[in-house]
Amino acid sequence: MARPRLLLLLPTTTYRAAAFVEAARRLDLDLTVASDHVSVFAAAQPTGLMALDFAHPERAAGEVRGFAATHPVDAVFGVDDDTAVVAAVIAEALGLRHNPVPATLAARDKHRQRVLLTQAGLPVPAFALHAVTADAAQVAREARYPCVLKPLRLAASRGVIRANDPAEFVTAFQRIVRILEEPEAAACGEPARQILVEEFVPGGEVALEGLLAEGRLRLLALFDKPDPLDGPFFEETIYVTPSRLPDASQRAIAECAERAALALGLTSGPIHAELRINERGPWVIEVAARPIGGRCGAVLRFGEGEGASSLEELLLRHSLGLPIASFERERAASGVMMIPSPRAGVLTEVRGVDEARAVPGVDDVVITAHRGQRLVPLPEGSRYPGFIFARGDTPEAVTRALRAAHASLEFVVA
Repeated sequence: MARPRLLLLLPTTTYRAAAFVEAARRLDLDLTVASDHVSVFAAAQPTGLMALDFAHPERAAGEVRGFAATHPVDAVFGVDDDTAVVAAVIAEALGLRHNPVPATLAARDKHRQRVLLTQAGLPVPAFALHAVTADAAQVAREARYPCVLKPLRLAASRGVIRANDPAEFVTAFQRIVRILEEPEAAACGEPARQILVEEFVPGGEVALEGLLAEGRLRLLALFDKPDPLDGPFFEETIYVTPSRLPDASQRAIAECAERAALALGLTSGPIHAELRINERGPWVIEVAARPIGGRCGAVLRFGEGEGASSLEELLLRHSLGLPIASFERERAASGVMMIPSPRAGVLTEVRGVDEARAVPGVDDVVITAHRGQRLVPLPEGSRYPGFIFARGDTPEAVTRALRAAHASLEFVVA
């Protein structure tokens, strides 16, 4: 019997390659990895590696149709916002189960998402859209404070800035315009020529990891974010699960996320949602048609013991319609710290890694930045120099371990 073939869409900038490739190996799949750049090994592995134009999904779908004529594809999986759109277009062309293409486009566009969620009666912050060519001072006079300015398409809180008064608004607006003028951002096209302005929603923030099947959301994990995210920038650091919120609050968050996903038209596959919760209940900040980003998925295991599976394995099983032994997260608490860039400059050395790994409860410390790499903090930057992973009996113990490990690290920046 032929092994199922998975087409895995991996942008060259992703942290996710190793985790998904390992999951495919464990499942004994025929794996074809498609990237947005030609691999030097592609000629030697014609069925294992291919290059696709992620910027033009219809063109990519045409190429995959030709490939699938001789190498049938059973599922297509995109690991981030952009490849989720490409995956939906390809799956539609091949007649495979997929999210509707308009739904993945809406999930990728912060303004379109706001419009649809508002129409569905979801609790979202008030918002307005402005061209980058607008008179920032005039827009600032009309804004309500505090507010948050953000690009439509950038990830990892890049370009997201809080303003408390007109002077801060103008500074933030101009700063975001400069970010959107950078080649990588400008390549987004029309979304790079607009800025979204939203009211600031106070309260604690959580991240929800879920899986949609036939229009119903299965909650995989709910992460607390112990560090306050009040601005002026919104650099996420610690995620820890299980959540310490009351059960009623957790149910309200899950129900709100499900309503939001369905309002966008999403029906199948992973979602990663960011919500705030205060005395008025949960507020939708963002819903993405993809799994958790970076290397953060490594904190999630499903089932217990040797039979436990990774998040990536669970997601690939779901996309291929394979049996899933357990959707229940392991009993231990777990967490990750996305290490913030200490300051702008060139990384020359990272000290204290062994000491950080030796902190009780810490599973691993992974430094992804390399010597000679330029570190760029938020709001201009979008990549973390590393990740710390921990497990423990309680969320509080995990949080303490992450903070202690981080305190052991020293990034020497020139």
